Amino acid sequence: MAKYTGASCRECRREGCKLFLKGERCTSAKCSFDHRSTAPGQHGAARKKVGEYGRQLREKQKVRRYYGVLEKQFGLYYEMAERKEGMTGENLLILLERRLDNVVYRMGMAESRKEARQLVLHAHFTLNGKKVNVPSILVKPGDVIAVREKSRESAKFKTLAEEMASVNKPKWIDANNENQTAKIVAMPERSDIDFEIEEQLIVELYSK
Repeated sequence: MAKYTGASCRECRREGCKLFLKGERCTSAKCSFDHRSTAPGQHGAARKKVGEYGRQLREKQKVRRYYGVLEKQFGLYYEMAERKEGMTGENLLILLERRLDNVVYRMGMAESRKEARQLVLHAHFTLNGKKVNVPSILVKPGDVIAVREKSRESAKFKTLAEEMASVNKPKWIDANNENQTAKIVAMPERSDIDFEIEEQLIVELYSK
């Protein structure tokens, strides 16, 4: 399976903003972006004029990297969003929010979406009582996500469980910190996404 294997901080520098790809490190003094925020490469520090297409492309890349989705899969999400009723840009972001790896991160059982994806791939979670290992599953209201009984005994999940209570969770996720479970009580809304995104630029890019 294809995946990005480069440095996470390089992605933040390329997009010119923090994408919070490394969990707690991104909010600490160790964050590389705070010390070197110029774009990567030999001419990264040079000022470049960005046109309309460049702004649209960068916004798409920023969102794609924020959620940890590869190019082809992102295009498929856009096609799904376009077929749904409502505004395509909002539909796209809601689909990305519904990904299982994002939900695991949102409920506080991973320090980053990248880590959440890895934990799901290693089958540490169940969905409605069944073991799952597919990060791209789209959750829906009524679904229950839980840490597997066997995994709860590990030092990693004991630490995450202690930190879970302090995580600010969106209102569409009803998390039980003690049982390490979360129930989807509603569909996510555009207002639940606290990251600065101009989704209309992405719609304009795909509409060309």
